[in-house]
Amino acid sequence: MSNFLDLAGIGAGPFNLAVAALLRNKSLSHRFFDAKAEFSWHPGLMLPGAMMQTSYLKDLVTPVDPTNPCSFLAYLVENKRFYDFLHAEQRTVTRREFADYLAWAARRLDSIQMSSRVQSVVDNGEFFELDVHGPNGREQVLAKNLCVAAGKKPNIPECSRPFLSDNCFHALEIALRNPDVSGKRVAVVGGGQTGAEVVINLLSKHWGRPQQVTWVSRRSNYLPLDETPFTNDWFTPEYVDVFRQLSPQRREEVVAEQKLASDGISPDTLKELYQLFYRLVHLEKDAERVALMPNRELMDMSHRGDYQLQLENHLLGEADGTEWINADIVILCTGLCEALPPCLAPLQEHIARDTDGRLLLDDAFAAKLNGDESGRRLYFLGTGRTSHGIAEPQLSLSAWRAAQVVNDLLGSGVYDNQQTSNFMKWITPQTQQAAVA
Repeated sequence: MSNFLDLAGIGAGPFNLAVAALLRNKSLSHRFFDAKAEFSWHPGLMLPGAMMQTSYLKDLVTPVDPTNPCSFLAYLVENKRFYDFLHAEQRTVTRREFADYLAWAARRLDSIQMSSRVQSVVDNGEFFELDVHGPNGREQVLAKNLCVAAGKKPNIPECSRPFLSDNCFHALEIALRNPDVSGKRVAVVGGGQTGAEVVINLLSKHWGRPQQVTWVSRRSNYLPLDETPFTNDWFTPEYVDVFRQLSPQRREEVVAEQKLASDGISPDTLKELYQLFYRLVHLEKDAERVALMPNRELMDMSHRGDYQLQLENHLLGEADGTEWINADIVILCTGLCEALPPCLAPLQEHIARDTDGRLLLDDAFAAKLNGDESGRRLYFLGTGRTSHGIAEPQLSLSAWRAAQVVNDLLGSGVYDNQQTSNFMKWITPQTQQAAVA
């Protein structure tokens, strides 16, 4: 393979896979490097029955290139399950099947190079120099442009960090750890979809029969993901275009207002949970085995024989709402947070940011290098929640996002990234002109 590339990708997760799939058979030289020996997508969260919250049609390519051989439908056909899938009448698919689809796509793309860790990236003023440690040893790769989509890291509450162990860990690892919870008191911290799936599996005795499961959430209740039609219009290219015109302060406010459009519990999961609680309490007469504690925030932790969790009950407002619970095992379902890969350390101080330290990204998800006039592009995918809206860290617009990158790289509209929509008038032409002016 050539060691000079038009585009080098750091990370081969879904976002960069989409870029690779759309660059297939294009004239640009490109490779995507990933440290893992083989493709995997959140293997620690592959719990029984865990479902996607995004339609399978929002795959790597279909919204912008439906005839692309890396589509989910092509995956079904090649694996000879198209008719069975159709007859199952599934609106969404299991997380396990979607992960298998992603791995299938990765194997079809020659530009994906696994077992290849990018140790560092240096800017030599004309190219990016990548120090890659791969299956054939160390190699130096020069790239005119970079596309960074190296994923996120577990969000660990500060008070929990000193206690991380086999009995206190982030849920991102749970399917790999397979903890034995038999006879144990388990505290699940986090009231989103992952927390819900962990609680279901705990109470279904997937890891043994726990003595008690306490589910703690900062939210006022176990709230549903809003996946209704008009809310889903926030996950469209047209809405992103409007969102980009807002002031930075207004973007922050809007993203906060829209939280449950991307970070709630699927209604089907909520129904399954409630039916499970009903059976436990009323039919099995086992009410002590589950305790639901919404409106509580984890404030502190200690460990003396077991874990002591200090909670603040926000339902009480300004009153002293301090509460304590004890647990033998603590599972942190506290989400993921953005983090740039360590290999970019030599570039960090040169990447343009706003006053709050966030990346300044243009319409094509490219950041600027301070003082650079070479025309090189440095794309960041999955890090633009406040620059491009709530859809940016999600799978929903993976294909559209990738098409933005490819169109920008090629300097032409290879992919038509717009669609006709007469339903939602997010902004009038007059207001839009005033905003641009």
